[in-house]
Amino acid sequence: MKTTRRQRNVVIAAGFLLPNLLGFLVFTAGPVAFSLVMSLSNWNIQHTVPFQWTFLRNFVDLWHDQSFWLYFVNTIYLMLGLPLAIAGSLVLALLLSQNLRGITIYRTLFYLPSITSGIALMILWKALYNPDFGPINAVINWTLQTFHINGILHALFGTSVTPPQWLLATRNLLGLDVEKVGFLPAQWGLGARDAIIIMGIWIAVGGNNMLLYLAALTNLPQELVEAAQLDGAGKWAVFKNVTWPYLAPTTFFIVVMSFIGGLQGGFEQARVMTGGGPAGTTMTMSYYIYTKAFEEFQVGYASAVSWVLFIIIFIVTLINWRLSNKEVNY
Repeated sequence: MKTTRRQRNVVIAAGFLLPNLLGFLVFTAGPVAFSLVMSLSNWNIQHTVPFQWTFLRNFVDLWHDQSFWLYFVNTIYLMLGLPLAIAGSLVLALLLSQNLRGITIYRTLFYLPSITSGIALMILWKALYNPDFGPINAVINWTLQTFHINGILHALFGTSVTPPQWLLATRNLLGLDVEKVGFLPAQWGLGARDAIIIMGIWIAVGGNNMLLYLAALTNLPQELVEAAQLDGAGKWAVFKNVTWPYLAPTTFFIVVMSFIGGLQGGFEQARVMTGGGPAGTTMTMSYYIYTKAFEEFQVGYASAVSWVLFIIIFIVTLINWRLSNKEVNY
């Protein structure tokens, strides 16, 4: 009798799970397995070359592909804003965790950009970055003229500054070369990559990371804080010895997810704001996969790039897990 009831429960449970399982197999596991198989071939959607099994040839070509390494560097460069975004989310969460009148309204206002369409925000920022009539350069020009900054710089150093060209410039704060992996002093400045980083920080500070920190701070045991205060600890000592260790698991999760999102990201920004330009400086790994598969129709090669990206993400996540797990107490 018990066996029959257990079998009936298993059948009922399988019936409820079957739609989700089928969706996973058809839309997730199936495409992943298919991409792995296609990465071992030269499949071209236009059939310009006969289909052949090339096995590891795509991965060997990828190793010698200068464009791949340039776009990998672009992806890493665009992730330089992650520490600032995470720190900004923590600071904002600490401010919004205060028991103040109307704090719910402030929390809503800060989170509001996160529920706005990402494409709409990128179009807005593209207009803000316009070098000719964008508000950002207008403020910079007003500042330069009002405080006579260029006159002072010319008198002291014989030089002057002009507003950046933002999305139209290949320059960057590290002076990365455009044509090869390396540094070029002439490329030092502000350009498209830096513009995307600034926009990303603005979007991320009041986003989901802030909510995660805010939820963790809400659950912070107040008796620990009160005990530290009774021992004479100030605000910084309470944060360092009580709040920050308590937030370690949340920080670990945010760091891991931010790294994964950073390595996978950059497609929407490049597609909407720059088209991968100027001169490929905003072309990321994800956008490179898209162009290879759906613009150049080299699906086999694009699949190989996607699997290399998966391996990189897996290794980075494993390193983060090993390093952070020593400091995190669950």
